[in-house]
Amino acid sequence: MSTRTTPLTDALHAYLLEHSLREHPLLKRLRKETASLPESNMQIAPEQGQFMQLLIRLGGARRCLEIGTFTGYSSLALALVLPADGEIVTCDLSEAYTAVARRYWREAGVEARIQLKLGPAADTLRALIDAGETGRFDFAFIDADKGGYATYYELCLRLLGSGGLIAVDNTLWHGRVADPSVVDDDTLAIREFNRMLRDDPRVDISLVPVGDGLTLARKRT
Repeated sequence: MSTRTTPLTDALHAYLLEHSLREHPLLKRLRKETASLPESNMQIAPEQGQFMQLLIRLGGARRCLEIGTFTGYSSLALALVLPADGEIVTCDLSEAYTAVARRYWREAGVEARIQLKLGPAADTLRALIDAGETGRFDFAFIDADKGGYATYYELCLRLLGSGGLIAVDNTLWHGRVADPSVVDDDTLAIREFNRMLRDDPRVDISLVPVGDGLTLARKRT
């Protein structure tokens, strides 16, 4: 028994990966390629990708939203476990990084399940609402500019049906959220977002200490 989460040392993290990670070979190769890029720190951890795959399977999700595509690791992980008629709408601004994503989606045979929308994510989400998609998605993953989190959350909440799940990345922000001396814009935005989500009666929540902190918010109605 323990009253708090066990800290992950390097040795314990290696043990976790060795004894639980079942990473698809293409995901592993994509992760290795992404590691060579200047912004490789934007890549989610493989154990987080596997955890989100489990959430998709447990919830029977079919239609997903993703805010922040990067090189496509998370969208590929989700697409691999979606049913044949499943769909992901993923939003990003970078043609260069998403070109890498497209290569891997194509090689994995899941490209038809993924709609990439290049442009401001809030505009894409509002366009989906205007097109009558309110309440028609099952899962959303938010991993983009931190100042936009609150906006993306509100729009995704409208697009999810009752019982739909939002997963929000970086909510522990490398520990900076708990350091009062850190007052940069991104840290302040995440602190405010975490406070807002804690007090939101529309959802059930849990901040899971996987990766850089993953907050799960289940829409109640």
